[in-house]
Amino acid sequence: FTDLVIQHVKLWRHDNQKLHQTEGFVGVKALVVRRGKPFRISLKLKERPFNPKTDALVFKFSIGRNSSLRHLFVKRSVTFSKVSPCSRWGACMDPEGPDLQCPSILISTPATAPVGTYSIQMFVFTPSSRKTYRLGNFTLLCNPWCSKDAVFLSFEDQREEYIQNDSGLLYMGTPLSVAARPWSFDQFEPDILEACLSLLQVSPQHLTNPVKDYKSRADPIYISRVVSAMINSEDDRGVLKGKWSGDFTQGVDPSTWTGSGDILTQWAESGFSPVMYGQCWVFAAVMCTVMRVLGIPCRVVTNYNSAHDTNGNLVIEEFYNELGKKLPHSKDSIWNFHVWVECWMTRKDLGSDLNGWQVLDPTPQERSAGVFCCGPAPVRALRDRRIELPYDIPFVYAEVKASVHTVVLREGQVVCSSRDTKRVGSLICTKAIGHPRPENITGDYKHVKSTHGALYTTSQGVSVTLTLEKAPVAGVPITFRVTITNKETVAKEIIEHLNAQAKQYNHSPSDTFWEAESVVKLAPLEVRVVRHQISPVHYEDVVGDDLINLAVVLEDPSNQQRVLACEEFNIESPQLDEGAVNRGTQQTAVVSFTNPFSVPVSGVLTIRAAGLKLGEREILNLPPGGRVQQPLSFVPEKAGTRMIQARLDLTNRAVVRGYQMVTVNRN
Repeated sequence: FTDLVIQHVKLWRHDNQKLHQTEGFVGVKALVVRRGKPFRISLKLKERPFNPKTDALVFKFSIGRNSSLRHLFVKRSVTFSKVSPCSRWGACMDPEGPDLQCPSILISTPATAPVGTYSIQMFVFTPSSRKTYRLGNFTLLCNPWCSKDAVFLSFEDQREEYIQNDSGLLYMGTPLSVAARPWSFDQFEPDILEACLSLLQVSPQHLTNPVKDYKSRADPIYISRVVSAMINSEDDRGVLKGKWSGDFTQGVDPSTWTGSGDILTQWAESGFSPVMYGQCWVFAAVMCTVMRVLGIPCRVVTNYNSAHDTNGNLVIEEFYNELGKKLPHSKDSIWNFHVWVECWMTRKDLGSDLNGWQVLDPTPQERSAGVFCCGPAPVRALRDRRIELPYDIPFVYAEVKASVHTVVLREGQVVCSSRDTKRVGSLICTKAIGHPRPENITGDYKHVKSTHGALYTTSQGVSVTLTLEKAPVAGVPITFRVTITNKETVAKEIIEHLNAQAKQYNHSPSDTFWEAESVVKLAPLEVRVVRHQISPVHYEDVVGDDLINLAVVLEDPSNQQRVLACEEFNIESPQLDEGAVNRGTQQTAVVSFTNPFSVPVSGVLTIRAAGLKLGEREILNLPPGGRVQQPLSFVPEKAGTRMIQARLDLTNRAVVRGYQMVTVNRN
């Protein structure tokens, strides 16, 4: 008998990855496919064709690289029957008319196979010999296109947004002043797939028990908890080190990151040393990248007025002085916004009624089973207050549903107080599918009856509200109105105290940068609207990522009563319009900036987009009111909706951002 000699093996990388919706992963060493769907390889035989009566082919699929480990593996003989169902491994000759000189073989993987990189060995048996061939590797990902996979999503627009979209918007600011920050998820950029797989390999779970870890990777619940812990570096060799205040000179100020690619690449190239520094939106955005790479649908979610309840009583206490200055008297805190992710999966461990979106939070706040991670907590369980279920539902429940007790103090004594049950979790949103705008998903977390409004208090004599006239924009006066109601049938003379403080999203406000005081005379039962404005010269030093806490306290000298109203907001930068370009042709983007400040500015302009190579340009000595335009050329490489980001880092001043959504047409 003549030996059966394999001359060449073809993995059909382009065809397989297009069929598996992984064509975005270019330049990777291994074929990238999704579980539960067959892929094709072909053999070119040298001496003679395959004889099904005397020859046999057996495939061995192994996960794991270290030969000293007891790898997980499975062997399957090639058959001539139909391709195996997505419930088990299999290998069969292509039923579309097999060519026995160049046989084409369909490899099937179960929809429950562990995620990771597999090696393929082929054993060739003939009557006279047995030979072994190493055919290469393939990386197996979860498959939201497969109905048998635990991460299956029903609609293509959802899969496009939550798996394939390599850019998006992160929402910050406040409920009444939502600010969008562009972010490049970069999941298809060079070396990102390898970095995400390395994250699983250097996790404590894998280093402690590799075989158990590989087996567990079949379950998206397990994968999501590992990733949630590995994004922060508190317990392991995680990706990011968190820092919320102080000096960032040992690393990067979290506000300057624009995408996940730089972070994951730096982490992997450093030998898995944590990247400094991250804050909640950075942790969440990087986790979103990792989950999308692994094939688990993921979206970034912002919870406005997110509570951190330190004593577990579901009450957050806040204190002001009699002039409207907020005081750092409580260990409880309310972040203006907190950012986490939701991942889509079934929950066979809890029941089908809790399938769907699950909260996962990689920002290190509290330990879960001894590790700094959070989730997956079913969103439906949060809405229905099923706090007895795993994982971390009570903690997330407090973040979205705690009540707020606000107290005004004078010389240490309480002069007025109020309780607000609607402020915490007043708006929860994520980027809308296919559009650069927020989608309100508050109703998924709680039974919503009313919308957010500014905090106000009332006494027997007067009540007060504070309302912004319009969304504040850099370089334009902040205008707001104070509405005062005299509820009594006698005239009153009220002292109005106004106070504005800058604050970071997760801290108490800093020192006052603007204050005012006036006397308001009210007729019996009169409602008076008093308008105010804060000029740019007062607030220009806090433009950027800082927020503003604005408060008014009304003092009634006749009875010493005081009432408070307050609002927190951010000052927005202008955004750019949409456009359309053709793939593969040179385009020019023009970024313009007008200096809204009262002093000259200088800075560095950075332009970036996934798949585009764009650089930096310096802007020097732009006078107040001066305008500059900077053209940059680029060639779009991928069709679809793409985001171009512009970031201007002003020397000793704020960071100004803009973005443009561009539709890249197929030629």
